[in-house]
Amino acid sequence: MIALAIKLILAHFVGDFLLQPQKWVTHKETYKHKSKFLYFHILVHLVALIVVLQFNFSYWLGILIILISHYIFDVIKLNLKPKMNPRILFGLDQLAHVIVIALVVKIYENYQLNFDSFYTPKVLLFITSIVGITYVSAILMKTIISKWDLSEYTEKASLEKAGAYIGMLERLFVFAFIITNHWEGIGFLIAAKSVFRFSDLSKATDRKLTEYILIGTLLSFGLAMAFGITYNYVIELL
Repeated sequence: MIALAIKLILAHFVGDFLLQPQKWVTHKETYKHKSKFLYFHILVHLVALIVVLQFNFSYWLGILIILISHYIFDVIKLNLKPKMNPRILFGLDQLAHVIVIALVVKIYENYQLNFDSFYTPKVLLFITSIVGITYVSAILMKTIISKWDLSEYTEKASLEKAGAYIGMLERLFVFAFIITNHWEGIGFLIAAKSVFRFSDLSKATDRKLTEYILIGTLLSFGLAMAFGITYNYVIELL
């Protein structure tokens, strides 16, 4: 089962990412189902599937299901792209492909889906921790440091919501380092962030900005460490 799933995912990666030039993507977005590159794209998937399945044509039904569903999903995506958030649309499109792959694997390898395993205390603890160190922590930090208005600094030449995403990513890294018992990784992360923040902190006149960044960084790392330590403690009790 796992071997077949890996082969099908590899074929998907090759067809959807490795062997799909930007020229094809642009042409498909312009001409949609009339684009010749849409059909070249499906042909690439066909070749990739045949190769990774080692020319075993006993999988012909699975190959057909994947190709037809891929064509349908791509046509839907191309027509919805002007109307929907492209990031959400991309995620839904990839999720649909993964679901089809899972169904194809089930046709040939009759595995059982046990959704009860998603409700075990360990899984729920992990999901709770991830939500906590991303969105919950972001709101907590925003609430705590909202008393200081540094919009004159933070909004200047800054990507929209970049700070929030950076904070989420760094807390995810800290959490991963803690639960895998690689505390030294936190030191490297702090050093790396310090290097990139050096230009922001190098001006003496920006003392308020320096203090703001330090408070935010310490809060971010502190919350991530708290969630990580709590996770390790609770997981030992389960």
